[in-house]
Amino acid sequence: MTKIVISGANGKMGKNVYSCITQRDDCVVSAGIDINTDKYADFEIYKSAKELPEKPDVIIDYSHPSCLDSLLEYCLTTGTPVVLATTGYSDEQITQIKKAAEQIPVFFSWNMSLGINLLVQLAKKATAILGDQFDIEIIEKHHNQKIDAPSGTALMIANAINETRSNEMKYVYDRHSRRQKREPEEIGIHAVRGGTIVGVHEVMFCGNDETITISHSAASKAVFAEGSVNAAVFIKSQPAGIYDMGNIVESK
Repeated sequence: MTKIVISGANGKMGKNVYSCITQRDDCVVSAGIDINTDKYADFEIYKSAKELPEKPDVIIDYSHPSCLDSLLEYCLTTGTPVVLATTGYSDEQITQIKKAAEQIPVFFSWNMSLGINLLVQLAKKATAILGDQFDIEIIEKHHNQKIDAPSGTALMIANAINETRSNEMKYVYDRHSRRQKREPEEIGIHAVRGGTIVGVHEVMFCGNDETITISHSAASKAVFAEGSVNAAVFIKSQPAGIYDMGNIVESK
């Protein structure tokens, strides 16, 4: 039985994670962390990790980038594995996460959906096969409350494609001010914000007289919650290092 602490327990994703865990028999929520300590279930919620009465097996974090320092401090001190599912980290914070992974197991992914990570693998395969004969464009769509753009997932897809192309590609986010033809080494990344769209990502490979599109659409936040719980159960028994959904995809 995996004992999980939910960081950001009173947020929408935190509650989705709790709901997901209640439907499983291989894990349980032992406590929560949130600035809002109001209880909604049979576990206590604390304002910070240092107030936890006992060390959990894993912490799942859906809080805010500003909470990273205190969370990693606790995990490094106690040797607790952590699943970082929060978006919006700076480059400096990503470096900090990778540094922490030298001492503890860290599961870090811009998107916790198994399906979106399969899309990444398919996009890498398509890139390797199609080479530089196809232009690549990425379109991401989210609800009107999402703050960051482009999404971390869109960048994750672009980075995976770029690695397949020996990091020779450059990202273009906005074309309205560019009065020039598209260059072959570009990856266009476009953001749409509207309504209650949970998350849609499309990768277009545009060649001469043919277009190949790989897409993924999430109907609810539950798919991300399920993925993060799978990650928590997976990472519990792993050695120090940095892991992502690709590790789970490869283990299937």
